[in-house]
Amino acid sequence: MKELSQGYISAIIGSLIKVKGLENNVRLNDMIKISKYNILAEVIQIYADYVVAQCFENTMKVKLYEKVENLNEPLSMELAPGLIASVFDGIQRPLERIFENLDSGELERGIKYPAISRKKKWHFIPLRKLGDEVKGGDVIGSVKETEYIDHKIMVPPNSTGIISFMANEGDYTITEEIYKIKDNNNEISFPMLQKWPITKNRPYTKKENPNEPLITGIRVIDLLFPIVKGGTTAIPGGFGTGKTVIQQSLAKWCNADVIVFIACGEPGNEVANVLKQFSEIKDPERGTPLLDHIIVIANTSNMPVSAREASLFSGVTIAEYYRDMGYDVVVLADSISRWAESLREISGLLEEMPAEEGYPAYLPSKLSSFYERAGSVKTLGVDHLGAENKGSLTIIGTVSPPAGDFSEPVTSTTKRLVQVFWALDPKLAYLKHFPAIDWLNSYSNYPAYIADWWYERDIDWPEINIDWVQCRKQVNDILSKERDLKYLIQLIGEKNLPEDQQLIIFITKLIKNGFLIQSAFDEIDSFTDVEKLLGLIKLILLIYNNGKDLVNQGILLEDFLDSELINKILRISQTVPNNKFKQIERIKNELIKKFRLLSV
Repeated sequence: MKELSQGYISAIIGSLIKVKGLENNVRLNDMIKISKYNILAEVIQIYADYVVAQCFENTMKVKLYEKVENLNEPLSMELAPGLIASVFDGIQRPLERIFENLDSGELERGIKYPAISRKKKWHFIPLRKLGDEVKGGDVIGSVKETEYIDHKIMVPPNSTGIISFMANEGDYTITEEIYKIKDNNNEISFPMLQKWPITKNRPYTKKENPNEPLITGIRVIDLLFPIVKGGTTAIPGGFGTGKTVIQQSLAKWCNADVIVFIACGEPGNEVANVLKQFSEIKDPERGTPLLDHIIVIANTSNMPVSAREASLFSGVTIAEYYRDMGYDVVVLADSISRWAESLREISGLLEEMPAEEGYPAYLPSKLSSFYERAGSVKTLGVDHLGAENKGSLTIIGTVSPPAGDFSEPVTSTTKRLVQVFWALDPKLAYLKHFPAIDWLNSYSNYPAYIADWWYERDIDWPEINIDWVQCRKQVNDILSKERDLKYLIQLIGEKNLPEDQQLIIFITKLIKNGFLIQSAFDEIDSFTDVEKLLGLIKLILLIYNNGKDLVNQGILLEDFLDSELINKILRISQTVPNNKFKQIERIKNELIKKFRLLSV
């Protein structure tokens, strides 16, 4: 272990400190500590005769010439069993455990707790034997972290050699010796615990093109603006447009194995409410508490901005660790705007030349270094059977543009970096149309990658032989035509439109009210599976395609639209459970019978 070098504080500027005496032996991103108060700080600039560091806690009562120690390591995450169902702050202090041991109920400055319990024992099952040759990323054992998550104990990256010792199956703490690797004449001992710097991407063998959607259960997303496992998404929207509800729905329903929820600069009461819901809500498929596959990084608005800035990278580092085990991981970052505000504040303290709206000029590069860590990858190493692992890391970030202005720097920069953009519209939110995703300003660049996946799961209805891709195209065409007709309706009224245009207006209402609107709080409507989604949209398009033919034959709109049948379709989302698909098929058969009678 390196001997700790010391310096002293020469200037204090808010949460920044200037330190003399460490400039010759410190590196960028190294951690230093103000000895008297146990305050951690990160070195962000190095000059010839001093260094600048950002403190992760407030600097009240700190004086000049206080001693500072160089810890000789960057801010790193502890990675081991015990992460899931935990709540950490931006520098991985365990908030729940601290709260249990403090009377004040507040996070005291300088408090130091290990991120993961050193006392709890985990049942370790070895999967390798003495003499096996292993390399970085290879799985050598497993621990049952929760009922559904097997925590795979992996050889750290860049380590290689032959196993010279392997612990027997049994209960161990995360710091006890589990195995040894011998390489040439060097023998290294390893516990379950690993550490990884937050600013360094965890390595992988190969990044692959995504080919599987992240099913969210939200119809407007899964049909019109899908996201893939390993993709990137932004959810911009002003206050009250439903960003938090969408994120909670994603945490509850999306088909990911592990969720990392980063509350970055959000008000404390909102974070407390989210935690309460996560602990009370049951996972719909497994019946266990939702928190059993969620890790929470809670860095609320009253915590220091430096820790807020670190929280995004802390969360994504933990997510990469589970991705390397072969899991599909989703990072939900709420919100990117608050994180960018912390960058702006620190940049101001450094007296840097500001760019647009006071944000630093390096905002795009900082933001891209976060989003670029998403991806579907072939991981390092193999499992105990020699099979390669594949994992994915999906990043979904909310943006809170002031006054809903999407042209402001954080939103416009994020839009350039992500592949999916779910623009939330305050007008839709005002009309109680939720989710308030604007179908005209939102987009997804992923449909071509996942078309085959949807084609394999298509429902076989000979009466309407179109697949998911064609359904998307038809719905987008109808919604676009309706937008163009709005101006005409204002001039002459809807009833004076030709029959074919009245049909478009009617189908648009059916799509909006029967398909796009979805209640996150309704037991049936909160999640729509693939089969029900395709059945519902195909019913609506069946009316549209047959209706066009009937209108061309001179049959009036009101003659073939049965109000009772239409009401049944409108109620499908809230009355027909996902496992009762035959009810949708019965409605389809009624529609076909009706159209055949009219065509005779």
